[in-house]
Amino acid sequence: MKLTIVGGGGFRVPLVYTALLGLRERLGIDEVVLHDVDRSRLDRIAPVLSGLAIEHEVKLPFRGTTDLVDAVQGADFVLCAIRVGQLEGRVVDESVPLGLGVLGQETTGPGGICFALRTIPVMMELAETMAEHAPDAWLVNFTNPAGMVTEAVQRVLGDRAIGICDSPAGLFRRVARALGRDHDELWFDYFGLNHLGWLHGVRDRDRELLPALLEADDKLGTFEEGRLFGGDWLRSLEMIPNEYLYYFYYAADTVNAIRQSPESRGAFLLKQQRAFYAEGEQPPGTALESWRGTRHDRERTYMAEARSAAGDACEHEIDVNGGYEGEAMAVLDAIANNTRAVLVLNTANRSALPFLDERAVVEVPCVVGRNGPVPVAIGEVAPHARALVETMKDVERTTIDAALSGSRQQAIRALALHPLVPSVNTAREIFEGYCERLPGLAEAFAQ
Repeated sequence: MKLTIVGGGGFRVPLVYTALLGLRERLGIDEVVLHDVDRSRLDRIAPVLSGLAIEHEVKLPFRGTTDLVDAVQGADFVLCAIRVGQLEGRVVDESVPLGLGVLGQETTGPGGICFALRTIPVMMELAETMAEHAPDAWLVNFTNPAGMVTEAVQRVLGDRAIGICDSPAGLFRRVARALGRDHDELWFDYFGLNHLGWLHGVRDRDRELLPALLEADDKLGTFEEGRLFGGDWLRSLEMIPNEYLYYFYYAADTVNAIRQSPESRGAFLLKQQRAFYAEGEQPPGTALESWRGTRHDRERTYMAEARSAAGDACEHEIDVNGGYEGEAMAVLDAIANNTRAVLVLNTANRSALPFLDERAVVEVPCVVGRNGPVPVAIGEVAPHARALVETMKDVERTTIDAALSGSRQQAIRALALHPLVPSVNTAREIFEGYCERLPGLAEAFAQ
């Protein structure tokens, strides 16, 4: 099996490589190719991966390339995690709306739209390259905004493009621990879009468990979502939202918390990763130690602005069962070995959410085998959740159309229709601010 990682010089690639070390024989991997547009980033990550191989006493050869055709030619799976505009772009995504009193966050609100406007054209190039040089390959996409990006590339690759996110699975494991149950014994009813989903049921063989959990403040206090949203609001919803919905339910609180912070998360990561990538050539053991130290500081600040707004003094809990790399391995294993695993994925709706059309990409439980994911029917959902999903799906599709056409009108429309943007004039100001700070975006949307 040939496996390609696009964005192969990225900071989180060692997590994926570690997971591959454990599954190399089961998956039959004999070639790993790392692709990146920046050779220096590949050179910095390579000794980290070598250090991991030495530590695990496992050989899994890899090579790096800046040639996309070489990277994907004949691949069986392509994993993609790229950041168009790098972290400098993320700082702009976050800071421009924040300066106008609007939420600035990487994937939610105007920041997610601007990120998508830069990213979708590049992802379409990848999809077209795969269609020509690896037509039988599966694209497993972690590139954010994952739902929007996956829906865009499915125009080229169809159902062979799958989006993944570790937020739902992490929520399920935290809820299972709060219930004192084994995660694998339970069924989790979850629905929505990427970073916009709700857990509305948890079942074992005999009964529904979620209502009792929502009544138990002591148990809710043992995991992040319970502390973020609070028992009163969760009982009002009769569901547990994905952590990113904090930005919708508590938008003003989050804006205030970010404004009181010494720096945004994007600015923190930019400073941190600049230092890591600037360290230069190191032996494998030293490179691995440096990467691990940097990763710890990165993970503990995840969703820090939401926790600050909610008054949650706890650090982010690193998921020892694996984050998005664990979800990616589960997808690879399910397809390669036809395991029929149930995984929450971003894929075409079919009939999972009956109020959306069949090609709308949704984030729902899927049965996954050699033919890819088959979404599970969700049925009726809470009216307010349906309304928000429908609104955000329109925003996503308007953003995709804007990204592919270069239409300023469509880009501003997407911003103005977003629930977190208070007016059309504010949307125009945000877009102009982005264009002033990002010359490439201004050029792409010159008409």
